[in-house]
Amino acid sequence: MKFIDEAVITVQSGKGGKGCVSFRREKYIPRGGPDGGDGGKGGDVVFRTISQKRTLYDFRFKKLFKAENGAGGESNQKTGRKGKDLVIEIPPGTLISDAGTGRILKDMVDPDVVFVAAAGGRGGQGNKKFATSTHRTPRFAQPGGDSDTLILKLELKLIADVGIIGLPNAGKSTLISAISSATPKIADYPFTTLTPVLGVVKYGKGEPFVVADIPGLIEGAHKGVGLGIQFLKHIERTSMLIHLIDASAINPDSPLSGYNIVKRELDLYGKNLAEKPSLVVLNKLDITGAKETADIFIEQAGNIKVLTISAATGLGINKLKQKMASLLGKINKDEK
Repeated sequence: MKFIDEAVITVQSGKGGKGCVSFRREKYIPRGGPDGGDGGKGGDVVFRTISQKRTLYDFRFKKLFKAENGAGGESNQKTGRKGKDLVIEIPPGTLISDAGTGRILKDMVDPDVVFVAAAGGRGGQGNKKFATSTHRTPRFAQPGGDSDTLILKLELKLIADVGIIGLPNAGKSTLISAISSATPKIADYPFTTLTPVLGVVKYGKGEPFVVADIPGLIEGAHKGVGLGIQFLKHIERTSMLIHLIDASAINPDSPLSGYNIVKRELDLYGKNLAEKPSLVVLNKLDITGAKETADIFIEQAGNIKVLTISAATGLGINKLKQKMASLLGKINKDEK
């Protein structure tokens, strides 16, 4: 199934039912009083986040969503039936904004959050409500309230504690499969991962945490080059980053060049991505010559803390999981 993380849709609440104009017809009472009932309220358009949803795929083809109109009032002061609310289910992490102005209406981060995007029109009052001591037979009623129509942009930003970033072929898919039960597609060519992949990592007795394999970034990603900003935005919600580097591909003459490319893209994208707590991890230490280039990188990195692993063989994986859990624990403690 194609991963859909953006959609523009039109939502329309229900119109309110009109009030009823009616008079009692009773035997021996030639002029019965007004008894027109009120119209029913129109249905609301409601968004609800549910954990079972993972993408915005449902909105790929369907673009118009309408709630039910309220029914008109009836005689004998019967109120018209309320229009049914339209409940639209979306994945947690969905940002709802006005498609025209960009104004954020609701950030639906957590599961089971409910947001009324468009309220239904009020029901019109029947003529019974307009009867007074001086105007006993009103022959009019109130029309129902209009519906509300909005054009909305839905934008899904995955919720993960840790984002794994790096240039294509750094081994992100292999790493996430090594530290979790996720099974991403793995192959030896750029952009193997075309959609973010989530995995749950458990270390020791601590709380499990969610890791996202973010598709490969390249120079110019902040402008949309390659897979670009469509995946950079998924890093925004992460608490920390794993900057994964293919140690076997490090250029001894310019060992930090790949690392600096990704750092620069994060900085140019903004949203304080470059300031997030991070771990620099050199991968593929099982490949001949990788140990030597990794040593050159570490020497040039200065005060940057660097871990070395082989996601393919499991070398250093437990230590990496321990470091991730420890840093996340510190971040969560600082945020309280």
